[in-house]
Amino acid sequence: MCALAALAFLIPLGAVLGDRTQDEAVADAARRGALVTGALAVSTDPAVVFRAVEASGDDPATRPVVHGLGLDESAGRARPADLDRARSERRSLVVDVAGGVVRLDPVVLGDRTAVVEVFVPESDGGLGGRWLLLFGVAAALTGAAVLVVDRVAARAVESAQGLARAALAVGDGDLGVRVEPSGPRELAEAGHAFNRMADRLVVSRTDERELVADLSHRLRTPLTVLRLDAEALESDDTSVGTFSEAELDRRRTIRRIRQAIVTLEGEIDVLIKTTRKAVTHETGPAMCDVSEVVRDRMVFWAALAGDQNRPHRVIGAQLRIPVPVPRAELAAALDAVIGNVFRYTPQGTAFEVAVSRRDGYVAIRIDDAGPGIANPDRALRRGASDQGSTGLGLDIAKRVALQANGSVSIDRARLGGASVVMLLADPEAAPRQVNRFGLVGRMAREAREQKSAGRRWPRQRPSAG
Repeated sequence: MCALAALAFLIPLGAVLGDRTQDEAVADAARRGALVTGALAVSTDPAVVFRAVEASGDDPATRPVVHGLGLDESAGRARPADLDRARSERRSLVVDVAGGVVRLDPVVLGDRTAVVEVFVPESDGGLGGRWLLLFGVAAALTGAAVLVVDRVAARAVESAQGLARAALAVGDGDLGVRVEPSGPRELAEAGHAFNRMADRLVVSRTDERELVADLSHRLRTPLTVLRLDAEALESDDTSVGTFSEAELDRRRTIRRIRQAIVTLEGEIDVLIKTTRKAVTHETGPAMCDVSEVVRDRMVFWAALAGDQNRPHRVIGAQLRIPVPVPRAELAAALDAVIGNVFRYTPQGTAFEVAVSRRDGYVAIRIDDAGPGIANPDRALRRGASDQGSTGLGLDIAKRVALQANGSVSIDRARLGGASVVMLLADPEAAPRQVNRFGLVGRMAREAREQKSAGRRWPRQRPSAG
């Protein structure tokens, strides 16, 4: 294919050379005749034509002769029939004459046609050598064309193979593969289009998973209310006492409702964990404002606390405090810990949420006035509840804290119940080697100092600012 392409380029070139120099021996004759034909195109004045003839060569025997203008034509060698043929066909001719060949170039001058004759003696031949030179040049050009076309074809094939491999990888689920656009323009444009398509697929799949996780998170919030309402129902125990058929059916219905709620909570928690893990793996860590998340989630929990007569307050959530955690994940962790307060403490039990920033960490503290956690170390170690629940509340909080290079700890709150503290690395502070539990201790001491100072703890809704 490459050799044919090169020959397709050389054949027209050889044809042009053949038309102008049917014989390499008449190449110089064509040049000298062109001087005279050019002069005739400008003027037919004999003086002008004579000067052009003299300028075309020093040898009088090979100077051009102009036929058809009434000038001296005695030096001409062409036969009248050949001259008439050149006039009638109006094209250059090379004909044999005694002692060599002549080149006849017709020139149309209005209503008549002149013919410029240039004689080429046999001694100026060397046609065989000229043709060999031409064939040598043709062979060299053919070889160069083969090399160039071969390299271009190799680049095109390589680019097409790379694009095909990347397409197969995307088809197998690897959306991280990209191609380096190369090769001909069309293949390079196809490479750019492929990369854009892969980027759009990544964004689309990430958006879908974010939507699933956010939807699951939104479902868990009303599910908490439903669970609390179900727990407020009468006992579902049917093992002790004598009950009528209607009472048995009612208690069994209550039991099924509670079991279904627990199952649904577990499924939603697993769904959130799975989708969030996939989104984090694909997009990397994100940032969010702790204060904004706390204020937003407390809008819901404050309304529920008002229904249950729970005193509550929010501390330190006025200023912007960024952390390297996706917003939805931090909201899920906050809901999980606060949900435990509502789940394991009686109605009317107070709680508070505090945000602070110190020693390269951001601390989120959730305190309650409930019975507390009997064995905090065991609760953190197992990631399960001693109350018979799924135990994913602390597990979600731990996972979010570890994602932000932090930790979770449980202590006795100044309110008398449990104090769950999430420590998250502060991205705007240079981390230092500090005792994280010392920070927790200082927070606890500050809380005790506030209590000893006799500060009142008013019931209020979280501030929007």
